[in-house]
Amino acid sequence: MPKMKTNSSAKKRFTITGSGKIKRKHAFKSHILTKKTKKQKRNLTHAGLVHKADEPNVKQMLAMK
Repeated sequence: MPKMKTNSSAKKRFTITGSGKIKRKHAFKSHILTKKTKKQKRNLTHAGLVHKADEPNVKQMLAMK
């Protein structure tokens, strides 16, 4: 059976933490920032974690299954 290919877009967007969780960045922080408040932009800066329900899909895209 051939190896599973890693989804190129997923490998650019997600990283695996030491404990096995999947880290992600927030959306809506790349452009059209003038109409967003300072608070909005500040809160989008911090990285988040992928929700437990979405983890199997992301792991499959990263060829971890």
